[in-house]
Amino acid sequence: MAQALGEDLVQPPELQDDSSSLGSDSELSGPGPYRQADRYGFIGGSSAEPGPGHPPADLIRQREMKWVEMTLHWEKTMSRRYKKVKMQCRKGIPSALRARCWPLLCGAHVCQKNSPGTYQELAEAPGDPQWMETIGRDLHRQFPLHEMFVSPQGHGQQGLRQVLKAYTLYRPEQGYCQAQGPVAAVLLMHLPPEEAFWCLVQICEVYLPGYYGPHMEAVRLDAEVFMALLRRLLPHVHKHLQQVGVGPLLYLPEWFLCLFARSLPFPTVLRVWDAFLSEGAKVLFRVGLTLVRLALGTAEQRGACPGLLETLGALRAIPPAQLQEEAFMSQVHNVVLSERDLQREIKAQLAQLPDSVPGPLPRPQVRLAGAQAIFEAQQLAGARRGAKPEVPRIVVQPPEEPRPPRRKPQTRGKTFHGLLTRARGPPIEGPPRPQRSSTSFLDTRF
Repeated sequence: MAQALGEDLVQPPELQDDSSSLGSDSELSGPGPYRQADRYGFIGGSSAEPGPGHPPADLIRQREMKWVEMTLHWEKTMSRRYKKVKMQCRKGIPSALRARCWPLLCGAHVCQKNSPGTYQELAEAPGDPQWMETIGRDLHRQFPLHEMFVSPQGHGQQGLRQVLKAYTLYRPEQGYCQAQGPVAAVLLMHLPPEEAFWCLVQICEVYLPGYYGPHMEAVRLDAEVFMALLRRLLPHVHKHLQQVGVGPLLYLPEWFLCLFARSLPFPTVLRVWDAFLSEGAKVLFRVGLTLVRLALGTAEQRGACPGLLETLGALRAIPPAQLQEEAFMSQVHNVVLSERDLQREIKAQLAQLPDSVPGPLPRPQVRLAGAQAIFEAQQLAGARRGAKPEVPRIVVQPPEEPRPPRRKPQTRGKTFHGLLTRARGPPIEGPPRPQRSSTSFLDTRF
C-alpha cells in the first residue's frame, strides 16, 4: 500500500472497525430519549464498552498511577521530565484524570490562581445583547445527543451559555465565534465551568491566537501553510486539489477551529486534544494531513473524485473504521512534521502575504508551542512579578580549620610497669632502693 501511495506519509495496515460514538450531531441518528448513553455520555452511542484496540484495564491503572505521580509534583515534572509527559499524552490521558491534567497542561490553573473571582464576576454580569442572542441560537447545536446538552434548561446548556458569555466580556474586542461553542462544550464535559472558561481562554489566546477574532487572520495564514505542507508531503494530493479547485478554506476551518470536535469519532477527538494540549498547533497540521491522505491518498480515491463536490464529500466521509483512535493516532504521530519545519513554513508563507490583505496581519510569534512553552512562559512571568518559583536551597559550609597533627603519647616503660604491678599485686615494703649515681660510664669503669 505504501508503494501504491508513493508518498512520504505511510499508509498503515488494515484497520479494525470502530465502535465509538461520534461527536457531531449529524453522525448520530435518532433522538431515542430512553436509549442508553455510552461511556462518553452520548445517547444511543456505541461506546458503552471499549472498542477494539482499547488498552486493557491493568494498563490503564498503570497509566493512571503515572499521571497521579506526575501531577502531584507538576512543576518538577515539567522542569525535568517533559518528554515523559509528552509520551504519556501521546498514549492518551486516562479518562478519569483528564479533568485534572488538561488545566495543568494548558496553564489554566495558573490563570485561575492569578485571577481569583474573575469568572464569578463575569458570570454574574449581564452580557452584550448582540452576543447573547447569537450564543442562544447556537446552544442547541452543540452535541444535541449528549446527555448534558439535551435539555435547554439543563446544566449543560446553561453552563455553556455562561462560559461563552464570560469570554465575550473578558475579551470584548474579539466577541464570540461560533467555533468556540463545540470547544467549550467538550471542555464542559470534563471540567466545571470556571476551569472550562480558563482552558478556553488559553486555547483562544495562547494555542491559537488570531483564530477566533473577527478577522481570523491566523486561520488564513495556517491555510496557506497547510497547502505548502501538502505540496511537500503529499504532492499528488496537492495537485488533485488544485485541479478540482478545492482550496484549504473550504474544509480546513471546520477542522482547526473546532479542534476536530465535529469531524472525528469522540474517543479520537479526546486523543487529539491530549496531544494538542501537550504539543500545540503542530498536532492539528498532523491530523489534517492524515485525514487528507486517508481520503485521497490513492490514485483510485482521487479518480473517484473528478470534481469539487466529490472531493469535498470524500474529505468529510472518511470511513469510521479508519478513524479508530489507536491506529489513527499512531499514523498522526508518524507524520514527518517537526516544530522547526512548521515554524520555517510559517515564516515563508508570512513573507508571501500581500500587503493588501484586509484586517490585521497574523502574529504567529505569540503562539506558544505546547505545554512546555506555556509552563516556561508562566514561570518567567511569575518571576517578574516577584513570585519566584521555589528552587532548592544549596547551603555551602565554610571549610574547617586544619587541626594540628596528633602527637603520639610517651608510653615507654609505663605499660610494662603497669603490667608488672597488676601481676605482682601491692608493692612489698622493704629498704629503699639505692639511687643510681650520675657518674659517667668512663668514671665507673676506670
